Amino acid sequence: MSRFFRAQGDDSSSESSSDEEELYSTEEEEDQEDQEESSEEEEDEDQDESSSDEDAGPAKKNRSRFLVDQASSESEESDVEGTVKVKSAKDKRHDELEATISLIQNGQKINDWGSIANEFDKLNRQAVKLQDGTKAPKSYIKCITELEDFLNETLAKQKVTPKKMNATNARGLNAVKQKIKKNNKDYQSQIDAFRKDSDAFMESDEEVVPVPKPTKVRFQERFVDEAAEEDEDKDFTQVGKSGKAVPFSPESILKHLRTILESRGKKNTDRAEQIRIMEQLSRVANTPYLQIRVLQSLVSARFDLGAGSGNPMSLEHWKAAEKELAALLKILETQKDHVLLENAEEWDDDEKQPVLGPEDKYLKIAGSVVSYIERLDDELTRSLQSIDPHTSEYIERLTDEGSLYNIIIQGLLYYEAIRKDASLEVPQESLNRIMQRRLEHIYFKPAQVVKILEENAWKQVSDGVNSEITPRAKSSDANQLVNTICNYLFEHSEGIIRARAMLSQVYFLALHDEYYKARDMMLTSHLQESIANFDIATQILYNRTLVQVGLCAFRKGLVYDAQNTLQEICGSGRQKELLAQGVMIQRFNQVSPEQERLEKQRQLPFHMHINLELLECVYLTCSMLLEIPLLAQTGSSPDIKKRVISKTYRRMLEYHERQIFTGPPENTRDHVMQASKALAAGEWKKATDFIHSIKIWELMPGAEDIKTMLAKQIQEEGLRTYLFTYAPFYDTLAIATLSAMFELDSSKVSAVVSKMISHEELAAALDQVTETVIFRKGVELSRLQSLALALSDKASSLIETNERTLEQRTQGSANAFSRKDGRQGGQRGGGARGGRGGARGGGNAQRQAGGTQFTGGALGAAVRG
Repeated sequence: MSRFFRAQGDDSSSESSSDEEELYSTEEEEDQEDQEESSEEEEDEDQDESSSDEDAGPAKKNRSRFLVDQASSESEESDVEGTVKVKSAKDKRHDELEATISLIQNGQKINDWGSIANEFDKLNRQAVKLQDGTKAPKSYIKCITELEDFLNETLAKQKVTPKKMNATNARGLNAVKQKIKKNNKDYQSQIDAFRKDSDAFMESDEEVVPVPKPTKVRFQERFVDEAAEEDEDKDFTQVGKSGKAVPFSPESILKHLRTILESRGKKNTDRAEQIRIMEQLSRVANTPYLQIRVLQSLVSARFDLGAGSGNPMSLEHWKAAEKELAALLKILETQKDHVLLENAEEWDDDEKQPVLGPEDKYLKIAGSVVSYIERLDDELTRSLQSIDPHTSEYIERLTDEGSLYNIIIQGLLYYEAIRKDASLEVPQESLNRIMQRRLEHIYFKPAQVVKILEENAWKQVSDGVNSEITPRAKSSDANQLVNTICNYLFEHSEGIIRARAMLSQVYFLALHDEYYKARDMMLTSHLQESIANFDIATQILYNRTLVQVGLCAFRKGLVYDAQNTLQEICGSGRQKELLAQGVMIQRFNQVSPEQERLEKQRQLPFHMHINLELLECVYLTCSMLLEIPLLAQTGSSPDIKKRVISKTYRRMLEYHERQIFTGPPENTRDHVMQASKALAAGEWKKATDFIHSIKIWELMPGAEDIKTMLAKQIQEEGLRTYLFTYAPFYDTLAIATLSAMFELDSSKVSAVVSKMISHEELAAALDQVTETVIFRKGVELSRLQSLALALSDKASSLIETNERTLEQRTQGSANAFSRKDGRQGGQRGGGARGGRGGARGGGNAQRQAGGTQFTGGALGAAVRG
């Protein structure tokens, strides 16, 4: 209990208070002892000060020790210097170096490679600080030479008598083995001098010319103007992380590139710093070989900046990579004896450059121009995917496609030039890939745009240079250019490239209203049978081509072909996903982040999109022109009602009919649904007005021609719908009456009626003398009879299914069982099926308006009798 809550007469409180008093008494005694000690120390200090004041004279006796003048402080510092020896920073580093060397030597004595590896790294860092110019400390040279000899001895012993080392020792041995050869290479001249005469090397006192100190030290910004940088670099020296000057010379370029190449892909690598170093090296490079090597590494390093992240390559780095790639192609064009090939061997010697031999015609350098072009193209696509297409930034970024197309043309010319020499063995695949990239940029563009793109690209090419595959004179004609590129790829490629070339040509033909050529190529390619085996990008191109062929058929007025072609894409309800123009929101299916990322990568840039609203409008209009006459033809017959051309359209139509009140149309679907309702009621003019009022037609070329074509189609389908609906109520009908009702020529009306009669859609005859349509009357089935026929058909199919199932399960035992009764199962089954065949066949056949076509079977015969 605390002493603040003591109660009188409480034993426990008294005991606790006594304990606390003892505690406080001991604490007070300790405080007094501390005060006495501190007072004694102060007295000693005062005595020292007084003695020093007496020695100094009477003037300083009364002066406070906090007001000592400057002279006294200087004298005190001199006294301290006399007692304590102060070392310079260089001497301290030398001592640290010697201590590390002794630790390495101790590790050699006990064969402790783990500690040797750790101390070796520390030794190299210390030696860099003590390095004077290009000369390292002699003790350091002695240590690394002896360490290398010791390493070689250890490895030799391991080969003769292999001993199992522990994991730490083995790791240390491997680490030193990998590092020491590369490290000693930089000090080879000093190591050779030491090995020649170690005593003389250690005793010699050579005067090393120090490296002149930089007048200024400058830390570069991330991106600096090159012209200003060249002027400034005259007075500045590049300084590395260690603080010493980094020498950039033609002789050291290969070493720097090797270092950068080895650090590629590692963690904590400053790629921006590497790019700045390579920009410095590109200015120092004085031979075509060095320039090519530096430009290769520089372009690759810029691509590495965007690798591994979801963000696209920055605009500044992309433009820099595009300029550097153009410079690389320019060097390869001017220096004919330097060739960049994928199958060339890499040059491993960093001390010297490769030289052409007396028998060598070309200096082969390992590299791939087409890979750089493909990566540059992919980065442009990623950039366009990430930009909002409804902003001016997208338009500005899209202008870079022209410069990229120029590089594609230059790359193609380079490959054509080096393929002329058979000794170079240029892979055909490289030429196919670059031709495919060129085709990918022009197949979806109108001919006028392609012509401008080609003209601007050939302006950047020298007049004496021409292409053998796509000559300069023929490239202005877009149709001929696409045909030439595709024919070349058909002949020299296979697999995906060949399939994409075929689809690209079909797309281009359909875009320019060459429907029959596009349709024939699409059918003869048989891609619809094998497209599921290709990659997703090719499947997307197939879907786009299919849609473009359907739109081309619609512009030609081929309604049935257009609807049949668009049915596969538009009927699925997944147009966005199938055309790679957006990600569909799936209600009950969760998508993983990896799948979502892949879906976004597949999306096409906005300028390659097909207008989905226009596509839906075309599909629904074609479905209306086919479905409304079919609905009038089938009427209320239950067995024919199953025939559906477009389920999507039927579903929309049923939903629209269920609505109690329908207001004026607001969107494309509403216009088409109300036009369908008007067409079914025979109001073809009202249906035409609804279709013409859709504003999306203005986006198609030749909008007025398309509206005229749609008006004629609605007139014809309105005539067919009228005949299907009111045929039972007429005996004869004059063609002139139909012509006046639908404002069609008499010849056109006669043609439509004749076509309906020939296709057995209409039970009638055409009297050409009187120009009338004579309808044939037959016995109409009642609703009960129609339902009885439908039941008979279903029962027949059910019996067949049961018999087939029985035969499969018994495996023929049913026939054997029937033969025991003296009957053949085959005859029984055949007779039964033969008797029902007519009824089933009649049930599946299409019944026509007016009830003139009946089904077979006993019930049908009874009705006829």
